[in-house]
Amino acid sequence: MTGDAADRALAEQYEAYPYPARDAREERTRLIVGSPGHLREIDHWVFGAARSRSQPLRVLVAGCGTGDGAIMLAQQLAQAGRPGHVLCLDRSRAALGIAKARAEVRGLANIAFREADLTETGMLGIGPFDYIDCCGVLHHLPEPERTLRDLAALLAPGGGIGLMVYAPHGRTGVYMLQDALALLAPAAEPAARRLDVARRVMRNLPRSAWLHANGNFGDHLSGGDAGLYDLLLNPRDRAYDVPALRHLVEASGLAIACLLEPARYDPALLLPDARLRTRLETMPPFDRAAVAEALAGNMNTHIAYVTRPGEAPPPPDPTAPHAVPVAREMPAAELARQIGPDGSLPHAFGRLAVRIPLPAQARALLGLIDGERTVGGIAEAMRQRGVAPAQFEPAWRDTAATLIRLNRVLLAAPG
Repeated sequence: MTGDAADRALAEQYEAYPYPARDAREERTRLIVGSPGHLREIDHWVFGAARSRSQPLRVLVAGCGTGDGAIMLAQQLAQAGRPGHVLCLDRSRAALGIAKARAEVRGLANIAFREADLTETGMLGIGPFDYIDCCGVLHHLPEPERTLRDLAALLAPGGGIGLMVYAPHGRTGVYMLQDALALLAPAAEPAARRLDVARRVMRNLPRSAWLHANGNFGDHLSGGDAGLYDLLLNPRDRAYDVPALRHLVEASGLAIACLLEPARYDPALLLPDARLRTRLETMPPFDRAAVAEALAGNMNTHIAYVTRPGEAPPPPDPTAPHAVPVAREMPAAELARQIGPDGSLPHAFGRLAVRIPLPAQARALLGLIDGERTVGGIAEAMRQRGVAPAQFEPAWRDTAATLIRLNRVLLAAPG
């Protein structure tokens, strides 16, 4: 095992408390989905809805843990009948065992597991990969820039990486408790003893503690021993605000193609004042994103799709007649039913609820999205209902652009 004392302690942590805690038997009744690594997101945000579904997708999950992202993507490929293979790396034998058991319950034949340290990927003889998933990993590593550079070296031309890292503002209160527990339960003590101290602290946590006011945590606080240990006793836990994440990515020879959801990083949604919006319009995109992060205060992670500079495809055109819109997860018809009488769609950025205005035709347009009908087909269906092209085009353009920025509707990969 390589790395410093904190890195060795981290490796021991995930052997003792694989995270997140998962039971393979639950694979019979549920599929955990999320970002990054969702197949429809990869098609849209990484490949610009231009990479054929018939082209095999070579995937590396760099630090798969107990397998949430890996199982999701392998299952989505299998369900869609798409060719591809998912290779999962993790140095925790215990975590890999859980992920492998989950795959076996599902009967997935397009996934493999390998015990390996991400700091040594250059010596593994693997790659290239069209997509690399690195979710919840870099912020724990001793040299995140170096590791990300090593992963970038494994990318096939035109490929991309999905990242998730912790963000500081939405984790307010966490680092205070980590500091306290570093003194109350030093890392040199046995893991079980440290966990006992953390439980006792949580039972007696003063009401003034900032963590009480932070409602941005679910899995960590309800995820048993593994969740609590990962939140409060992790020996290395960095957080990146938007500028720091951008620096990490660019210092690793990559570029951010997309922050998810894009609308979440638009401060105009939080500032209805016209003069403030005028100021925002003059700001560079990443400065705007930094403003949104600081104003909202509830981002506890950042999710980004990144590519090599100059290799990101142009954003897919949702107005192209041949384009096929598809709901990311919730059926489009259900989205339509959520539109209120005022024509707005409720949307939650974590615990921040907003209402997103949509064109008057949005409800009817959403009802026509089935993952197979093209934009041209939607236009024809609306024409048959009496909606002329001059009415359809702006309504569709605005509806599609809004829902894409919310990551609710995306464009499908071509056949």
